Amino acid sequence: MPQSAAPVRIWLDGDMVDAEAARFHHLTHTFHYGLGAFEGIRSYLIKPGEGAVFRLDDHVQRLVETCHLITFEDLPFGAAAIHQACIDTLRANALDCGYLRPVVYLGDGAMGIGASTNPVRTMVAAWKWGAYLGEAGMRDGIDTCISSFRRPSHNGVMSKGKLTGQYINSILAKREAVANGFDEAILLNEQGFVSEATGENLFMLRSGALVTPPLTANILAGITRATVLQIAEDLGVKIEERMFARDELYVADEVFLTGTAAEVTPVRSIDRRRVGKGKRGPLAGLGQMMGFGAGGTPSPEQMAEMAKKMPGGQLPPGFPGGGAGGLPPTMPQLPPTMPGLPGLGAPGKFPGIQGLPGFGKKK
Repeated sequence: MPQSAAPVRIWLDGDMVDAEAARFHHLTHTFHYGLGAFEGIRSYLIKPGEGAVFRLDDHVQRLVETCHLITFEDLPFGAAAIHQACIDTLRANALDCGYLRPVVYLGDGAMGIGASTNPVRTMVAAWKWGAYLGEAGMRDGIDTCISSFRRPSHNGVMSKGKLTGQYINSILAKREAVANGFDEAILLNEQGFVSEATGENLFMLRSGALVTPPLTANILAGITRATVLQIAEDLGVKIEERMFARDELYVADEVFLTGTAAEVTPVRSIDRRRVGKGKRGPLAGLGQMMGFGAGGTPSPEQMAEMAKKMPGGQLPPGFPGGGAGGLPPTMPQLPPTMPGLPGLGAPGKFPGIQGLPGFGKKK
């Protein structure tokens, strides 16, 4: 796995086993044909010995929905069991800050495209995973390109599910981008409109509005995407969910990517054209300071600077330092890497780590 050694313990079909024992049969159906469902979930360190899983219930629900999309109807482990398996896997690996990967797949048995009697199996792994697109990219922004590959249409893929084999399109686009000296690729759909990056949703700041492709486009309904939209709405930022072409990206004031792995990653260039000022913009910076990525705990001075970028030149009432009174000198600090808005749910304490309720409204 990238940036990490193999996990010590893996949850496999209800049992916690050593990683070395988690071997798959060479005729595992999903290994050959790519029919499977998976999720990527992050656990964040709140303070030493205390962590929280970001929107665990929403991730597990999407996993179950993906299984339904691909006709995995009789799951041996339901949402509640997978939820608990994620927590148990973090405990077993002594991780209060890490990355979770639950996978539901078809085991060995019949071969061939039409095989329908193979057992449905479930695995959960966990490991430490840093900044997906690099710490420097989180801080300074990444260089991207418009890919020669296109996102398939709704008739060709189930874009609202996280399917294992469906990521071949993204893998090829990513490899092409890296081979050409870029950090990430942005894919258009078959009509030439911007869809998303290889593993992230995309936002741009354009003429004072936060713009992102709508869910009616062939994009993943990202959980981090929904959270960013909720934060923007709470801050009074104008939001537009609409289709747009690559030329709007070129002249955007700011572009950033969102995803569980990528968190909030700013884009500094597209096709070697500078985006905005060629560095992390105010909305990506604010998103990181709210808990996604390497922003850390914002100081009152940083919050005051970000407030200047918001409508009316201040943060809204109810937000730390918001309202007409401005930032109080004793403004409480947000916990480092705290995912979400302050006061939304209480983190469970490790080893009793729990999913946090209320981190943004599900859209």
